[in-house]
Amino acid sequence: MAYFRSDFLNILSERGFICHASGLVGLDNICSKGTITAYVGYDATASSLHVGNLLSIMMLSWLQLCGHRPIVLLGGGTSLIGDPSGKSETRKLLTADDVASNMCSISKLFEKLLDFDDSCSGAILTNNAEWLLKLNYIDFLRDVGRYFSVNKMLSFDSVRVRLEREQSISFLEFNYMLLQAYDFLELYHRYGCILQMGGSDQWGNMLNGIELGRRKNGLDLFAIASPLLSNAEGVKMGKSIRGSVWLCDEFLCPYDYWQYWRNIKDEDVSKFLSLYTRLPLSEVKQLSKLGGAELNEAKKILATEATAIVHGRKAAEIAAKTAHETFEEETLAINLPVVQLSKVEFGHGISVMDAFVRAGLALSNGEVRRGVIGKAIRVNGTLVVDPTLVLADADVTMDGFVKLSYGKKRHVLLRLI
Repeated sequence: MAYFRSDFLNILSERGFICHASGLVGLDNICSKGTITAYVGYDATASSLHVGNLLSIMMLSWLQLCGHRPIVLLGGGTSLIGDPSGKSETRKLLTADDVASNMCSISKLFEKLLDFDDSCSGAILTNNAEWLLKLNYIDFLRDVGRYFSVNKMLSFDSVRVRLEREQSISFLEFNYMLLQAYDFLELYHRYGCILQMGGSDQWGNMLNGIELGRRKNGLDLFAIASPLLSNAEGVKMGKSIRGSVWLCDEFLCPYDYWQYWRNIKDEDVSKFLSLYTRLPLSEVKQLSKLGGAELNEAKKILATEATAIVHGRKAAEIAAKTAHETFEEETLAINLPVVQLSKVEFGHGISVMDAFVRAGLALSNGEVRRGVIGKAIRVNGTLVVDPTLVLADADVTMDGFVKLSYGKKRHVLLRLI
């Protein structure tokens, strides 16, 4: 059943993207009559975004698929300060070179996720350093700062929680919300942008932007915040037991990304199919009804579809094929993650502990020992019972590989070069 006249808001609502929203009735009226422009901001605090960022990217993607224009705003200016939202302590300050390098990497990612063309729905990539670095501080305080109430700013979660825990918040961070609000106003004047989207931890900052536009220029601006997701185990999206789930394949290969989605809990299948794939909701509902062993097929579909969005259809299908060969046919899948080791380093052999740490399957020798005790360590499919085992030439295949397995789902090929 449709709740809105516009396809875009119906999709966001039905698929579970909306946690908070401002002025939905008015926004729906505008969306249903023509093209709108909306933005999401991404600070360049790392050289890759992670799965937690993918939710807002999916919102931009749906916006574009519905004929509207998305703006990707990179925080070349705000990244030099650091957003206090969701943080219990001050972020480490980045240098201008760090930010520039991170933005270059992130920009390449968006080129794969959105269409940047000359059409009316062609995406725009911009950088808030273009206007923030040119601001005169006194003029900024007079033109923008006077519209903000310190009392209200102290009530926002990003500030209030830190103060309640008696954790300091710097004046630098305190200014972040003013700059984000100014971004919204600037994007309106440059591109006619009327909608800001992002995670619910940004809700206070979004409202500031709406209020600034209304009080300073009498504008009707809008905001939609998505829920901050965690999996069935309560782990924040974008994190795993081994660290961040990166979107750039330089940090996490397509196969490992596919495995992340394949290994989600049963309770998360329906929600993640709705949010992280473009499958029709009718198909999502059918897949969500599966149970038992059949539910694993739904997880494979989720993994393939989610991987295709970030890494492309070909890479997703290769990852799925590799997993099938590895787990179901028990063959040496050449598309598994590969870690290279020189023959000089290998020498007359390498300990199984060093091999697993080198391959990134364990963080320490102790973890390998515990894996051996728990019967989770295999070399070329053979269970390792002695943690002092040394891998020798006999363990290397004719193609120069040694297959290392930690548990049933984590595999790496050690390749001698």
